[in-house]
Amino acid sequence: MSLPQLKPSSLQSHHRTIASRRILPSSSSSTCSSSRLPSSSLSAGRPGRRCARALGGGGQLIVRCASVGSSEVVPASSSIGGGGASSDMAGKGGASVRVKAVATVKVTVGGFLDGLRPSRTMDDVNDLIGRSMELELVSAELDAKTGKEKQTIKSYAHKVADNDLHIVTYEADFNVPAGFGPVGAVLVANEHGTEMFLEDVKVVTAGGNSDVIRCDSWLPPKSGDAKRVFFANKPYLPSQTPPGLQGYRKNDLAKKRGDGTGQRKATDRVYDYDVYNDLGSGEELGAAGARPVLGGNKQFPYPRRCRTGRPRSTKDPQSETRSGDVYVPRDEAFSEEKNVQFSVKTLQSVLHAAVPAVQSTLIDPNQGFPSFFVIDKLFEDGVELPRAEELGFLRAAVPRLLEFLRDGPGDKVLLFDAPANVQKDKFAWLRDEEFARETLAGINPYAIELVKEFPLKSKLDPAVYGPAESAITAELLEAQMGHTMTVAEAVKSKRLFMLDFHDLFLPYVHKIRALQRTTMYGSRTIMFLTDDGTLRLLAIELTRPASATMPQWRQVFTSSTDTTKSWLWRMAKSHVRAHDAGHHELVTHWLRTHCAVEPYILAANRQLSEMHPIYQLLRPHFRYTMRINALARSALINGGGIIELTFSPQRYAMELSSVAYDKLWRFDMEALPADLVRRGMAEEDPTAEHGLKLAIKDYPFANDGLLIWDAIKGWVQAYVSRYYPTAASVSGDAELQAFWTEVRTEGHGDKKDAPWWPKLDTPESLAHTLTTIIWVAAAHHAAVNFGQYDFGGYFPNRPSIARTNMPVEEPVDAAAFEKFLDNPDQALRECFPSQVQATLVMAVLDVLSSHSPDEEYLGGMETAPWGEDTTVRAAYLRFNEQLKAVEGIIDGRNKNRKLKNRCGAGIVPYQLMKPFSQPGVTGKGIPNSTSI
Repeated sequence: MSLPQLKPSSLQSHHRTIASRRILPSSSSSTCSSSRLPSSSLSAGRPGRRCARALGGGGQLIVRCASVGSSEVVPASSSIGGGGASSDMAGKGGASVRVKAVATVKVTVGGFLDGLRPSRTMDDVNDLIGRSMELELVSAELDAKTGKEKQTIKSYAHKVADNDLHIVTYEADFNVPAGFGPVGAVLVANEHGTEMFLEDVKVVTAGGNSDVIRCDSWLPPKSGDAKRVFFANKPYLPSQTPPGLQGYRKNDLAKKRGDGTGQRKATDRVYDYDVYNDLGSGEELGAAGARPVLGGNKQFPYPRRCRTGRPRSTKDPQSETRSGDVYVPRDEAFSEEKNVQFSVKTLQSVLHAAVPAVQSTLIDPNQGFPSFFVIDKLFEDGVELPRAEELGFLRAAVPRLLEFLRDGPGDKVLLFDAPANVQKDKFAWLRDEEFARETLAGINPYAIELVKEFPLKSKLDPAVYGPAESAITAELLEAQMGHTMTVAEAVKSKRLFMLDFHDLFLPYVHKIRALQRTTMYGSRTIMFLTDDGTLRLLAIELTRPASATMPQWRQVFTSSTDTTKSWLWRMAKSHVRAHDAGHHELVTHWLRTHCAVEPYILAANRQLSEMHPIYQLLRPHFRYTMRINALARSALINGGGIIELTFSPQRYAMELSSVAYDKLWRFDMEALPADLVRRGMAEEDPTAEHGLKLAIKDYPFANDGLLIWDAIKGWVQAYVSRYYPTAASVSGDAELQAFWTEVRTEGHGDKKDAPWWPKLDTPESLAHTLTTIIWVAAAHHAAVNFGQYDFGGYFPNRPSIARTNMPVEEPVDAAAFEKFLDNPDQALRECFPSQVQATLVMAVLDVLSSHSPDEEYLGGMETAPWGEDTTVRAAYLRFNEQLKAVEGIIDGRNKNRKLKNRCGAGIVPYQLMKPFSQPGVTGKGIPNSTSI
C-alpha cells in the first residue's frame, strides 16, 4: 500500500487532516498517566491511539502527541528528501534504494521504555537501544525465479528520539535491492527484556513517499524468532492477497489459533475456546462452592469463553482452578487509562475495601433499612465509615462515588450521587405509571411483550408445575379497564401487554427458597395501552408451584383503594421489580451481549486475517469485551460473587442464564427489528418508517433504537458492497466462511444444529449478519447498561432481590401477617435488599454505568477507516453525520409533550440511544463495543 504521491508540504497537510479527526485538543489532559502506579496495575492495557505523525517539509519526521500538546522534530537523513522513487521501491538502472523505517513505541507507565529515562546511565541506554528492536521488510511479490517468498531485508533499529513523555521513535535504514517490489508487511522482533507497545511503523523511501503501517499491538519480551508480522493497511480478501504475503497471512492465523494445549501466559495472543467451568470455588469451599459447568452439555448449554489453560481442580476435575489473573489475549486488555479508571482501583476498591468497611460499620450484613429516611440519607449525608487510614485511597479510586466530606476523626462517609430518577421525582417509584413507563423507556426494554392470546397459558408440564392456565381472568382485567372493552377486544386491538417471568423462574422457585434470606415466584404482569399512548398497570400474578409438602399457591394482585390491598400491591410490584432486575442482569445484559459476543471475537481472530476487510470492520466493536468478561468471571458472576450475593437467584443465577440461552436465545432474533417482531411489539410494514409498524407508537427504546439500527445497517451495507459485489464473492471467501462456521459450531456449539442460523451466501445476508453483531455489541449493550445507576441506584425503584414472601401466601403465617398489618412500611423494607446488599449494588451500578475517558463511540472519528479507499471513508463520514443527526432527533423527541413516555413532569428523558457522551455517568452514549 502507498500513500498518494504528495509533496512534503501537502503530505504534512494530509496528516493534519487525519490528526484533526483523531487527536484530542492540545489543552486536553494526558491520555496516559505518568504517575507511578503499582506494577500490578500495568499487567494489561493497550494505550490509546492518540498520536499522529507526518513527514515535515524539510525532510523531518514530525511526531505529535495530543496528550502533551507538543511536537517533536527528528532530523531525517538526506535520503528521505528529494523525490522520484516509485512506491514499489525498484531502483533505477538496477540500483538499490535507500529506505528508512520509523517505528513508534508507546511509553507505558512502569513498563517498557520507562527505563529509558534519565535515571538510567547513558551506557545503559545505548545498550538498550542498540539491538532492542529488529525490523524486516517483506515484499508483496514472489521471487520470479523460484516462485517462493523473497528474502526479507533486515535491520536493527539504530536510533531513538526520546524527548516526548509518551512516545519513543526508532529508526532503521535499509538498502532495498532493485525489483524488491512493494513492501507488503514488516516483521518486528522485540529483543528487550520487557514488552513494548508498537503503535506503527512508517516506511519512507528516498523520494519521500511513505507508507504508515498501523500496529497498535503489544510485542512480548525477548520475542527472538517469534517475530510479529504487521501488514500494510490495505485490506485484501483471501483470494486477492498478494502472492508474497499469502504464507504470512496463513501463518499468523495459525499462531493466533494455537494448538489448544498448555496454560496461557499473559503475553500470549492465542484465541481458543473453553466452556464456563471456572465459576465455582469447589477447590477451596467444597460442595458449597462448586458450580455446574455451563456449555458442552445438554443440561446447561451455553456460549463458549476464551480458554486459559489453567489446571483442573483436584476435587472437581471438570472445573478449572481459579488461581491468578484470568488470561485474555494481550491485545484484548484494557488501556492504561481504562485500567487505572476501572481495574486498578475502581471496581476492586468498591468490592474489596469500601463494602467491607460498610459491613463492619453496620455489624449485621442482613440488616435492612430502618426507615426510608435512612435510605434517602445515602444520597444526602452518606454512610459513615469507620476510621481507617487504608481508606484514604478511595477518594482517588472512585471520585464520583466516594467523597470524604470532612477530615475529622469518624466523619468519613460513603456518599452516593442522587440517581437521575431521584433528582427528577423522588416518589416516582411508588407510581404505577412509572413502573409501566420503564418497561418502554427504562433499563430493560427487552422484556415487555404483546399479549397475543387469552387466557394466558404456561408451556411448562402441568403435572409438575400445576395448571397451565393463568389465574388472571377476563372478568378481573375488564374491571381494571373500567369495562371500556372486553379482553377479547383488547387482545384483537393490541392493547394488552405483559412482563412474563413465569416459565423462566417457576422451575427454580423451590431451589431458591431453600437458600437463606431470599425468595422467588413465577410472575406475570399485565398492562393496558391507554388512548394517550401510555401503559396502565392492571394486574400481577405470583405463583409458587406445588412441592412434596405444599400445594400450588397463586394469587392475583391489583391496585386498590383498600389500604391492605394497596400495600399488598406495592409488595407484589417489588417482587416483580426484583424479577425484572434478575432477568435484565442475567439475560438481557450478560447473556445477550457480553456472553454471546465473546464467541464472535474468538472466531474472528482465529479465522479472519488482520488484513481481511471484515476483520477490520469488526475489530473496533470487540474492544475490551474479553477483558471485562474475564473480570466478570472473577468477581461478578462467579460463585459467591456480586450477582450471587445481591440478586434473588443467588447460587442459581448462572444456571438460569443457561436456561434462558437454551429456551430463548437465537441469533436471527438478536437484530432489533426481529426482536421487536418476535415480542409482538412491531409488525413488518414496508410502507412504515424503518419497515416496521410499532404496537406502541411512543416506545422510546424502539423509536430511537431503530434510528441507530438503520445507521449501522447503511454503513455496513456500503462497506460490504465495496468488497463483495456478488454472491459468489461472499460464498467463495474461505476465511469468512470459516469464521461463520466456527461461530456456529464452536462458539455457540450447543446450538450448532439449529435451523435458524443464517447462511452467508449473498452480500445482503452478510451485511445483515454483521449489522446484527455490531448492534448487539454496541447499541443493545448501551441500552441496557449505561442507565443502570440512573434507574437502579435508588434501589426501591429497582430492588435486586426480594427477601420475604408475600404476607398472604398460604399457609399464612398469622404472626407475620399481623406484623404486616401493624407496620406495612417495615414489611416492605424487609423485603428490599439489606443495607449491605443495597450499597454494594449501588456501588457496582455506578461503576458499570460510567464511560471511560478513552471511550470510543459508535461512528466516532477516532475509529474512522485509516486507509486510502475514498469510497469507504465517504461511507463512514455519512455514518458519522447520520449519528450526529440522531442526537438532534432524540433531543427533539424528549421535548415533545405529546410523547408522554419520555416527556412530562418528573420524567427522566430517554437518552440511552444518543451516540456520544462525555466521560462518567451520563445516561447516554453508545460505545463501539461491550466495553464495561
